[in-house]
Amino acid sequence: MNRLNARRRRIALLVETSLGSGREILKGIADFSKQNRNWELFHAARGLEDEVPEWLESLKSDGVIARIQNVDMVNILKKLNTPVVDVLGVPPHDFPLVHVDDEEISRQVAVHFLQRDFSHFAFYGIENENWSQRRESAFRKATKDSGSFSSIHSRRGKTEGARAHFLRLQRWLKDLPKPVGIMVCSDQRGLFVLEACRAAGIAVPEQAAVVGVDNDLALCEVATPNLSSVRGGHYRVGREAAALLERLMAGEAVPPSPHLVPVNEIVVRESSDSRSVSDPVVRNAMQFIREHLSDPITTAEIAKAAGVSKTRLQIRFRSAVGTTLRQFLTERRLLRAEDLIRTTDLTFADIAERCGFRHHEYLGHVLKRERGLTPRQLRIGDLDSIQFH
Repeated sequence: MNRLNARRRRIALLVETSLGSGREILKGIADFSKQNRNWELFHAARGLEDEVPEWLESLKSDGVIARIQNVDMVNILKKLNTPVVDVLGVPPHDFPLVHVDDEEISRQVAVHFLQRDFSHFAFYGIENENWSQRRESAFRKATKDSGSFSSIHSRRGKTEGARAHFLRLQRWLKDLPKPVGIMVCSDQRGLFVLEACRAAGIAVPEQAAVVGVDNDLALCEVATPNLSSVRGGHYRVGREAAALLERLMAGEAVPPSPHLVPVNEIVVRESSDSRSVSDPVVRNAMQFIREHLSDPITTAEIAKAAGVSKTRLQIRFRSAVGTTLRQFLTERRLLRAEDLIRTTDLTFADIAERCGFRHHEYLGHVLKRERGLTPRQLRIGDLDSIQFH
């Protein structure tokens, strides 16, 4: 039969649009379907815990890709008698599963903290969610020879945002030995942790460095400070799930589940962009610097905020951090400026002002001296002009 005249396959997608991970999966599926033009996608905006839509049964789909959240959903999908691929894997079932590699995600977070000399670790997860349990277990294993470990869990649903849980979270954070590296099972919970740290007076990242999972940009960039997060590979989950479904609809046998995709990387933002520093004076200085990057602060002002003399602060800072106070301040300002140059349309003059440089010419001078390129080269991505040292 001519492929142009073949009936298009109806593919139902039960993937949430409320989370960045779900949206990345949908992007992967959509890109696969563009290359495979006999697919017709059926999807409606939904949350992870929404019930199976009524239109699914009447659709008479040829295949389904779903984030299967509960047993009721499993039973409904079984009755369809059509190929199904799961991209969540919470309840047990016989459908093929494509998933991110939870153990490797946790291992990368552990390496991130260990490279920054942390010796105390903690995990915030969700009760009775197997993917959260896998991440906690792998994180505990990867850090077991390095220091203390603590964990706390929330229950999915309304109680998660309740005041009682928020107060419990604050008490847990206060009791943790400092400084501590905290892995959070997902970016949503990362915002809970950051807010609880703020309410408890715990400086992030100086006392508690925090890393989430999923790299949900809307959540990571609205967080204060911006949340570091692992790009787990959900886009590739979507593409591979679609390819697997295509094989199932063609009658092929597929290897046993789960099909795990590689982790991409950790996107480091302010919430974990710091080394573990045990000296409270140095931590106070680092926190003051982070909060006043746009101000023309002096060493005397930093020392006053840290509660010691200038000379004493400079000695303790170099001992703890391995660099001078002024070098650290310049590097923090430069990192923030680089981010604004790459990700915004702000003028170089505005960026210089927001990052504590006297004027944009001085920003250009420092960027050229430290990175070997100009602000304009950085903005347009002119990598050929960058001088690597």
